[in-house]
Amino acid sequence: MNIRVLRTELRRSVAPWAGAVVLAGALAFLYLLGSSWWQGTTAWTAQWTPLAMWTRSLLFYLWPLAVGLGALQGLRDHRSKMSELLTSTPRPPWHRAATVAGPTAVTLASAFALLVLAGGVQVFAHTAYTHLGWLPISLVGALFLVAGAVLGMGAGRALPSALTPPALAMGAFVFTALMHMSLGRTETTTATGIPITEPNRISLLSPAVQEVRDVLLTLSASVHVGQTVWLLGMAATGFALLVAATPRARLLALTPVLAGAVIALLVLPSDPRRMYVVDEAAAELVCDGPVCVTKTHQARLAGLAGPGKEALRLLRGALGGQAPVSVRENTAVLPEGSTPQWSRETVLFDFDDEIIAAAKGEELTRALVAKGMVPGCTAVGWSGFGSDEYAQTVAAGWVLGDLRPLPGMEAAGLRREVDAATRPVWKEFKALSRAEQLSRIKAMRAAAFSCEGDAFDALKGGASR
Repeated sequence: MNIRVLRTELRRSVAPWAGAVVLAGALAFLYLLGSSWWQGTTAWTAQWTPLAMWTRSLLFYLWPLAVGLGALQGLRDHRSKMSELLTSTPRPPWHRAATVAGPTAVTLASAFALLVLAGGVQVFAHTAYTHLGWLPISLVGALFLVAGAVLGMGAGRALPSALTPPALAMGAFVFTALMHMSLGRTETTTATGIPITEPNRISLLSPAVQEVRDVLLTLSASVHVGQTVWLLGMAATGFALLVAATPRARLLALTPVLAGAVIALLVLPSDPRRMYVVDEAAAELVCDGPVCVTKTHQARLAGLAGPGKEALRLLRGALGGQAPVSVRENTAVLPEGSTPQWSRETVLFDFDDEIIAAAKGEELTRALVAKGMVPGCTAVGWSGFGSDEYAQTVAAGWVLGDLRPLPGMEAAGLRREVDAATRPVWKEFKALSRAEQLSRIKAMRAAAFSCEGDAFDALKGGASR
């Protein structure tokens, strides 16, 4: 296809509208709705991999649109009532099919590239960690849009009806929804007895990905390969349907998409832990003495090193030989619903932890002391507020010599709640002898690090759960 033909098709087809709808819809979704894609270290403008993952997640809505718009484009010859005339020309059928499919593919891929570029400019301003590991995620996302549109064109040509575009768009939406609900999820139970669902192999046939919950998680190489095979089969079927002129040829045209699905399911991993994997390069540690962060957050090391070292000094003064000796960003990515795993030798923290996220200077020192004393036992992926936070407040006050709310608890209502729960315990605790205080601190840490007891109850001298 030369430039003249491409320019003509862009003027006389829905291709520009397809690109505009995808780009405008995605930007409106991102900027008009305040959701988790704007929050913390996994914000879509914070790092490259979350950018690629969040833009891929938008395909949950954009891909059905691309399929429907492709079907609308596939009806063009039928609407012009010149199908028979066009088939009588000496131009090869595949040439005419490429002329129809090419402009839409170009505009959809360009729209997705512009969406990634819009986020990439902001990521570039927010992080010093650059890499190309995110690129396959976005390339497969663009291929999903192109393959879906070409399949829609082929279906529109094979089933020339005004109902075909909306029916295909709705069918594609139902497909993506089912991939993230019943068909694409497997029910399981964690070791702690919490029922959860995990993605299965079939869910990877969906254009969208799971919600981004950890900045270090990315898709494995086998996922990229399997999805590419699936999409090439889908695009080949769409193109073959554009070329096919007989019912038999249209039936045979379904072979590539079926073969692509079968091969893809053989290639795609079945274990959720092999679908979403830790990016080892991003998780590599960068240290300033005993204080370490991942390479992803190396720009934050300068502001963390001083408070981290001061927290270790204070903990050593309070706990002696039982104090932790290092501070490190937590790189363990555990399954949702599982019990956190902590170390007595290392203060493990997460930049998305509420008491760490907004803290600086002395407040950050207090937050790290609290994490070193009571790391917290809320199940991974869940949220909670209660005894662990109360124990952190009292324990940090014991180390630092004064009872104050931890960072992230500045709201008046929350401050009153924490003060009401901790103030009586603090007064009783401070009235004890030093030996009794150390005994309760030891019991509290035993419960906190094993996650088999209630740290706050232990601090009060009661039986752990």
